Amino acid sequence: MAQVISNSGHDDMIHDAVLDYYGRRLATCSSDKTIKIFEVDGDQHRLQETLKGHEGAVWCVSWAHPKFGTLLASSSYDGRVHIYRESPSTLPSTPATWSQVFASTLHTASVNMVSWAPPDLGCLLACASSDGQVSVLEFRDNQWGHTIFQAHGMGVNAVSWAPSGGLPGAIARKAGSDGQTGGVRRFVTGGSDNEVKVWQWDGQQSTYTQMLSLPDGHTDWVRDVAWSPTLLSKTYIASASQDKSVKIWTSTNPGDISSWQLATTLRDFGDAVLWRVSWSLSGNVLAVSGSDGKVSLWKENLKGTWECVREITE
Repeated sequence: MAQVISNSGHDDMIHDAVLDYYGRRLATCSSDKTIKIFEVDGDQHRLQETLKGHEGAVWCVSWAHPKFGTLLASSSYDGRVHIYRESPSTLPSTPATWSQVFASTLHTASVNMVSWAPPDLGCLLACASSDGQVSVLEFRDNQWGHTIFQAHGMGVNAVSWAPSGGLPGAIARKAGSDGQTGGVRRFVTGGSDNEVKVWQWDGQQSTYTQMLSLPDGHTDWVRDVAWSPTLLSKTYIASASQDKSVKIWTSTNPGDISSWQLATTLRDFGDAVLWRVSWSLSGNVLAVSGSDGKVSLWKENLKGTWECVREITE
């Protein structure tokens, strides 16, 4: 019988909590080295599964698009990335089962974040590590492959994919006769070298190459980055930093290095170190959270000025 749970069931601090594509499942992860999956029904949560296997704190969980099945990726202080899959039950009376289908051991230090690419680019998972490298795992031809490259000298804290459709205002192109999608594989990373960098897939070199380091950047560690998910008239990248500021860059043509400009620096956060930035699905509202437990929502007005439209406190 479903019941409201007053606590998470974790034995230590929770680091991430993410709803799946349909909003019916909640995955949480913790310093207790476990991941818990809850079924969500209105305001009720029912624990469905506890996933084990990591040997350190689990920092991040991320659901793949449902076109690839029910896949959940996790990253941990143990330097590993795990991918779990739910298999439907064969009998109506028995529950579905979860199993670990892949473990990446490419990194030599904590993996701080994992992020799935837009689904029309393929089954791609970017992983940001304190060893300074980014790896991109790809499931093709029934097996997992990878690309790994040096990204930030002092460690990578965050990664976020660009929307796949190309130019802002454009509709994503359909796959060509060769089955390849028309979208561009591109993402942004934030590092402990205070830099925010944009990367793009180079098919000739079979790796991701740095397009640019965004101008007028931070003066301390970059804790999070977020590329706006919707192709509006402009595309936006936001970053949150240990320097207690959020920066927002814009471009009307993301493939043109010279088109990226710093639009604004938000500093109205008191003494809070800023941990996370996240765009709404519509791509025009930015949520910012920090060490003070507050979440603020920011929106650009008609004059191009970003203003706080709401603040949520615990």
